[in-house]
Amino acid sequence: MSALKWQGWAVGLTVVAGLLVFAPLGLYVWASGEPGAAPPRPAVEDVRVTGCRIDPGSRRVVATVEVAGRPEGTGAYVVTVEFREKATPDPAARSAQALVRVPGVAPAATEHAEALGPRWPPATTPWCGVAAADFTPSGPAGV
Repeated sequence: MSALKWQGWAVGLTVVAGLLVFAPLGLYVWASGEPGAAPPRPAVEDVRVTGCRIDPGSRRVVATVEVAGRPEGTGAYVVTVEFREKATPDPAARSAQALVRVPGVAPAATEHAEALGPRWPPATTPWCGVAAADFTPSGPAGV
């Protein structure tokens, strides 16, 4: 056989080897489609405490919570509000907490609720903050 014929075989085998290596990669990229949607932001970013006061009659702490709706749709929030004597948590002490549910928050809407905390000792100022929040989307209409 001539050298030209061997070069033809070498080129042909190189092309076949390249297809065997790169075809699966190309199929993988093609089959993966477009990138998925970004993960939703944490529900804590939608919630904030706008007020923290002591009820004069019962001496209990009352925290006013404001919830901003998500663009994804209507849903309910469960917010854990924490009550402490100062903004920086004491690692040795356990803070009082209360849950507040805010149902039916529409997109771009702002809803308010109040969380009722523990009885508060006299001559101390409470600090109220969001410890955690969970968002549950509402089901489709009619479900």
